[in-house]
Amino acid sequence: MSAADFKAATDTFSKSLTAALKGAGYPAKADPEQINYPMVLLLLWILVLYVTMVYGPIAAWLIELFPARIRYTSMSLPYHIGNGWFGGFLPTVAFAMVALTGDIYYGLRYPIIVALMTLVIGALALPETKDRAVS
Repeated sequence: MSAADFKAATDTFSKSLTAALKGAGYPAKADPEQINYPMVLLLLWILVLYVTMVYGPIAAWLIELFPARIRYTSMSLPYHIGNGWFGGFLPTVAFAMVALTGDIYYGLRYPIIVALMTLVIGALALPETKDRAVS
């Protein structure tokens, strides 16, 4: 597709999308007066609390799992692969799943399946570190 054809197709799609959204009753932009700021702050605080509840045990366990000479790389690599690949592709995969099925809740299966895989693999494949020297 040439640049001119792409621009024309993009403009046509944008106009039809705007018209469809307007026809469905969606506002052109959010109304700041409708935001419940205390509730938004509470929900963000709860999400941060969940992250701290998960990351604390992960950090302590990863320190015990690897010897000191390779600890930084051993901790960083799986953490960033997990967050980067599974977390980074979450919006794309979830959106594709919703678009494929038309069910707005179908995309929730991706994080649930990843969490369950992590639980099963972690329970079966990762060693106990209770009596191991950390040095």
